[in-house]
Amino acid sequence: MALCDTTDRHLAQLLRQPMSDTDMAELKKFGKSKLKKTETQEKNPLPSKEMIKQEKQESES
Repeated sequence: MALCDTTDRHLAQLLRQPMSDTDMAELKKFGKSKLKKTETQEKNPLPSKEMIKQEKQESES
């Protein structure tokens, strides 16, 4: 059994359990304003139609 499988099962088990009063209190205290703004950047963007067409032409030459 892989570690990933064990972690996934453990997480699923935790998600099925009801939240405790302590957990709920912590969530209510959390302030979104403390979070930093970030910009999402794609690590591996898909190629455009033009790029695909160019690569196809290059491979056919």
